[in-house]
Amino acid sequence: MTQGPKTRIGAWLARPLASFHLVVTIAVMLTVLGLVMVLSASGVEQYTSGGSAYSLFFQQLIFAVLGSVLFYVALRIPAHTIRRFSFPVFVVVLIMLVLVLIPGIGTAAQGARRWFTVGGFSLQPSELMKVVLAIWGAHLLASRRTDDNSARSILIPLVPAALLVFALVVAQPNLSTTIALGIILGALLWFGGLPLKLFGTIAVTGVVLAGTLALTAGYRSDRVKSFFNPSDDLQGGNYQAKQALYSLADGKIFGVGLGQSAAKWNYLPNAHNDFIFAIIGEELGFVGCLVVLGLFAGFVYTGLRIAARSIDPFWRLLSATATTWIVGQAMINIGYVIGLLPVTGLQLPLVSAGGSSLAITLFMFGIIANAARHEPEAIAALRSGQDGKISRLLRLPLPVPYQAFGAVRRAAPQRRKEQPGQAGQNGRRRQAPTRNTQDPQDIRERGIRR
Repeated sequence: MTQGPKTRIGAWLARPLASFHLVVTIAVMLTVLGLVMVLSASGVEQYTSGGSAYSLFFQQLIFAVLGSVLFYVALRIPAHTIRRFSFPVFVVVLIMLVLVLIPGIGTAAQGARRWFTVGGFSLQPSELMKVVLAIWGAHLLASRRTDDNSARSILIPLVPAALLVFALVVAQPNLSTTIALGIILGALLWFGGLPLKLFGTIAVTGVVLAGTLALTAGYRSDRVKSFFNPSDDLQGGNYQAKQALYSLADGKIFGVGLGQSAAKWNYLPNAHNDFIFAIIGEELGFVGCLVVLGLFAGFVYTGLRIAARSIDPFWRLLSATATTWIVGQAMINIGYVIGLLPVTGLQLPLVSAGGSSLAITLFMFGIIANAARHEPEAIAALRSGQDGKISRLLRLPLPVPYQAFGAVRRAAPQRRKEQPGQAGQNGRRRQAPTRNTQDPQDIRERGIRR
């Protein structure tokens, strides 16, 4: 006999819908924390520039509401629908990446052409591409034939298409988003089962190319030089990084209090965006930073738990890739705020100001929550009526057990009426052999790293 969980936490985690509830809880907590901190960090700058202290907060709130709608939509979309439209959507977003580079169509700001601006709201197609690349890549790798686990089947056409995307994003220029897209591609290749030696070669090549790109543009090379010479040019290239460290130091253990930051009074540029973690450290202290790190650590555990428990290779690949992307981006942001990495401009997911990033990341959280509802135990519980309060409140459809994508159910042939004397031996009618479609041995498995 196997022993059950010995603690309350273990007993709760053993519930069929624990993964789903964890994803929803973490998404809500990070979004609420982000709204509060964006209001605190941006109010002074917005007011001194002649606007309302709440203008950026209300804009972020609108995108949070939009992201919540997208989260709900992502919860309801069946896997086969997501996979069927993954390539057409990829093509559309790829065209958008081309159009945004055309003067008069794309909006240029701070030396980059990355946005479409409509009615005062901006949209970055490169942010859309993060989600689309993860979904289409997971669909491609999950669609491989069972007997074809070669490196070619993993690399083609995923890597050539990704390289085209990288080139378009670098042309904006936008190296930080290119790094995030590189994380997504690397996660797809790793969890897709690419041989370790070949994966290492690609990873090293990617790092070398990123370093080369970082040294080609003046502002990017200045950031790298400032990182390796932290005591030089404290009023220039190292000013922002030093101010962030001062903010963290001022916060100490418990912080100076919510809304009491001194750095946001125009001492720390982009306090509401790239360096919002520094404001969290100053106002909420080391404890507040631990809460943020704890939430992302919980997300790592939950996302990889969903991937490990999924029998559908698409959900498994997508949840593992999305978790790696979101947490990797968060760690890079926190890394350069605390001085461990050069400044890249990657935002802190769900926390930093940025409408497109917030809404799209919430959509990705919804996709991961959808994957959580397709764990085998979750499917069994939901289809037996154990749907819980959240599912009943949201009126979510019942998840469908895993079936191979594109499989066509053959209509059962009509059985002829047996004439007298045509019965089987011992007077029994012959029956067609049946096959259990949910037999684990019958489920198509890939070479996916757990």
